Amino acid sequence: QIPDRWYSKFASLDPKMKDRDPKREDLAMTRSALAMVENIDWNIGRLLRRLDELDLAKDTMVLYFHDNGPNSWRWNGGMKGRKGSTDEGGVRSPLLIRWSGKIAPGTTVRPIAGAIDLLPTIAELAGVPIPAGRPLDGVSFKGPLLGGAEGPGERMLLSHWAGKFSVRSQRFRLDAAGKLYDLAADPGQDRDIAKDHPEDVARMTKALERWKAEMPSGKDDRPFPVASTITPLPARDGEPGGGVKRSARAPNCSYFTNWTRPEDRITWDVEVSTAGRYDVVVYYACAKGDVGSTVELSFKGSRMEAVVSDPHDPPAYGPEKDRADRGPESPVKDFKPWKMGTIDLPSGRGPLTLRAPKVAGARVMEVRQLELRRLE
Repeated sequence: QIPDRWYSKFASLDPKMKDRDPKREDLAMTRSALAMVENIDWNIGRLLRRLDELDLAKDTMVLYFHDNGPNSWRWNGGMKGRKGSTDEGGVRSPLLIRWSGKIAPGTTVRPIAGAIDLLPTIAELAGVPIPAGRPLDGVSFKGPLLGGAEGPGERMLLSHWAGKFSVRSQRFRLDAAGKLYDLAADPGQDRDIAKDHPEDVARMTKALERWKAEMPSGKDDRPFPVASTITPLPARDGEPGGGVKRSARAPNCSYFTNWTRPEDRITWDVEVSTAGRYDVVVYYACAKGDVGSTVELSFKGSRMEAVVSDPHDPPAYGPEKDRADRGPESPVKDFKPWKMGTIDLPSGRGPLTLRAPKVAGARVMEVRQLELRRLE
């Protein structure tokens, strides 16, 4: 959905730099990504200029990075893989830091680093002590950033996604299939050299198995904490029950729909650490013919009810403005906040559940987010 101001430059571009297999590249996606980069660059420039104008640059660290490789097949520096893979092209990303007067322009850190290193690095740069008794997997790169020490010695970084693992050392990557690549000589992972380096394979495999043993089995089941003055609980973090469905397969930015029966429900796994009275706000949509349903919110024996009385039926939009097909991503709506009432929440963990004891029309409502606002 990048505006014409940024997209027009790339609207008919056939880039010379393409994916390793140009036949699988979607040029519409590539053009959109390039235009997005232009827009982000412009906005980052605004931010940096404003910091300079306010004389805050010397007191502000600006970090720019991303979480994975590209989300479509396009030029990726010749690396193998993209978002969703554990190959170099799926997990390697740039990290740019500006701290005027502290980090010299053009400083390049050569030792491999990962997101796990951000906390210890920023904490040490800012002079914030790390609490004792909570060991970190990451290490600080203060030394190499400020032109001092060379950084950590030989180490291994591990990547995991959708049941696939890979291990990265300064020189090698051991991929999910047990193939070994010398990234210094073969950054595209084209030649498996596992047979030539059995000791490195064994060492990296051992590190992977040790890491797996340290990880808890099964999915992380930590609840969402209810402790702050305002706790947003978007549909992304909830679970549909009965006939309730998400507006799209990808939970990001989705909303709950198809809420039609008393046995349907929407649930959030929460832990209330600050017991008390909370205002309940629901961001909703409801057609005029569907108003009148009674909605109940309950948690650990505490409950409250309210009737949906105000219609709000905005259209779904988004895909018609897309430059490229959004795939499993949801359209959006302009949801309206409804102050449902107040509820007394006891401390503890449990399901926070929305249901409708009485359904007045074809549907109860659509839900984008539940919000709890603690009353002082």
